[in-house]
Amino acid sequence: MPPSETSPRWRAWVQRCESTLEHALDSRGNVDARLTQAMAHAALGGGKRMRPLLVYATGAALGAEEAALDLPAAAIELVHAYSLVHDDLPAMDDDTMRRGRPTVHVAYDEATAILAGDALQTLAFELLAQTPVPPATALEMVGALARASGMQGMVAGQAIDLAAVGAALDADALRRMHGAKTGALIRAAVALGALAAQADATTRAALDDFADALGLAFQVRDDLLDVEGDPALLGKTAGKDAASDKPTYPSILGMDASRALLQALVQRMEARLADLPCDTAELGRLARFAAARGH
Repeated sequence: MPPSETSPRWRAWVQRCESTLEHALDSRGNVDARLTQAMAHAALGGGKRMRPLLVYATGAALGAEEAALDLPAAAIELVHAYSLVHDDLPAMDDDTMRRGRPTVHVAYDEATAILAGDALQTLAFELLAQTPVPPATALEMVGALARASGMQGMVAGQAIDLAAVGAALDADALRRMHGAKTGALIRAAVALGALAAQADATTRAALDDFADALGLAFQVRDDLLDVEGDPALLGKTAGKDAASDKPTYPSILGMDASRALLQALVQRMEARLADLPCDTAELGRLARFAAARGH
C-alpha cells in the first residue's frame, strides 16, 4: 500500500507534489516531445513519494508553510526519479520494470533514458533555486541536495554498489554504501524541510540523526522485500539482488538478524523524535511505514 493511501494529510501532500511536478514538466515547453514524455514516464503517476513526504512532514512539524515546501519536495523527487532511470539502465542494474511499468529505456530507448535522467536532475535544481525562502536559505538547500546527490552521496553509493557485485562486504561496509546510495537523499529530504522552516542547528542535528536511521531502515526493509516481497505489490522485479550476486543485509546478516536490526532502527528513530519540542507525529508515522511497508 503506498503511503498516500494511509493518511488524508499524506494524500494531500502527495497531490501537491504531483501537481508541482506536472506544472514543472508542462511549463518548460515542449522543445522535444519524446524527451518530455520520457521524463513524465519516470516522474509522474507512481512511486511511494517517500522523500517528498519527508520534506512536507519535517517542514510542517516545524511550522513551515506548505507553499515553501512544494518546490523542495518536487526537486528531491526529480532527483530520485533521475537516479532510478539511470540505475535501471543496462550498464547499471539492467532492470525492465519500475513502479509497475516498463523502465524508461525499455519504454523508449537507452539514449532517451540517459537524456531524460539528465534533464530530470537539472530541472530539480532549477525548481529548488526558486523556493520562496530567503536567498541564503535557498542556496543552502541547493548545496544540501547537491552533496546528497553526487560524489559525496547517491552517485558515490551507486558506484560502490556496482563495484561490490560478487564481493564479500561486511555489515559496516554495506552500511557505508547504503548510507550514500539510499540514506543521503533521505537525509537531504529531512534537511530541506528543516531549512524551509528555518530550524536551528540543534533541531537540525537531531533530525539528521533520525533521518540517518530512517535511511538505513528503508534499505534494510528493501533488502528484506527483495527476498520475500510480491513483485505485483513491489512494482519492480523481486529477487534481483540475489540473482545479480549483490551484497544485501539478508545475505550478510541473515533474515532474522536483519529484522532485528530494522526493529532497533525503529526504536532509534522514535527516540530521536521524542527529543524534539514539536509535533513529530507525521514523521513517526512515515518512519513506521518505511519499516513495515510490504506487510
